[in-house]
Amino acid sequence: MEALKVVILGIIQGITEWLPVSSTGHMLLFDELMPLDMSPRFVSVFMVVVQLGSILAVVVLYFDKLWPFRRDRVQRVRTLTLWGKVLIATIPAAVVGLLLDDIIDEKLSTWPVIAAALFVYGVLYIILEKKVRIRTRVESLEDITIRDSLFMGLFQMLALIPGTSRSGSTILGGMIGGISRPVAAEFSFFMALPVMAGASLLRLVKSGFGFTAAEWGYLALGSAVAFVVSLVAIRGLMGYVRRHDFSVFGVYRIVLAAVVVLYFGFF
Repeated sequence: MEALKVVILGIIQGITEWLPVSSTGHMLLFDELMPLDMSPRFVSVFMVVVQLGSILAVVVLYFDKLWPFRRDRVQRVRTLTLWGKVLIATIPAAVVGLLLDDIIDEKLSTWPVIAAALFVYGVLYIILEKKVRIRTRVESLEDITIRDSLFMGLFQMLALIPGTSRSGSTILGGMIGGISRPVAAEFSFFMALPVMAGASLLRLVKSGFGFTAAEWGYLALGSAVAFVVSLVAIRGLMGYVRRHDFSVFGVYRIVLAAVVVLYFGFF
């Protein structure tokens, strides 16, 4: 039964990490409904480390754009420049995450916070897509500036609140800054690499790596499932954002927020 729960959590992670609906929020809510019968320390680590499978999917899908050790000098410089922008975008969330990691884990990982974040960002998506017209000035990764990177990084910092959505926040920030939706989505994927890898390492170091063989197996299983599902989810999202806006995700978030409040508030 625990292995089945781990597989379901891996599927949830693989789908919702890249959609603007909050992977952490969905996994925490699932754990409220069907909690893992494991130590709280391990569950806390699992909810973060399972993201490694998702970021591995980004590396596989975008290897050609991310591999910096090329023979062609122009391509090498272009890739290293992209990595520089990604690392700059990582700074705000990395600093705040290191300082407030325990507070976020202990105080904010609750259903009222998740429901509020789901609702607020759902409304913001709808307003941005239907009511606000922003001139798009960035149509390629090469056109993203250092200022654009830092601006999206500030929005990534907001995603430390469970229920907000890291990808949703960063894509939203990119669009507000004038970056096209597909380019903002790609850059958001790349921003996930150092943040999620760093968060996983931090959580493992804090835990002391002291898990049983079975627990290590669950971590590997959840990450593997998240990897496979992420491959499909990323391709699907990129195809979707080229033809549609994010309004449907805004509606989904508002409906889910209402379901969360009704379930946890009244049952």
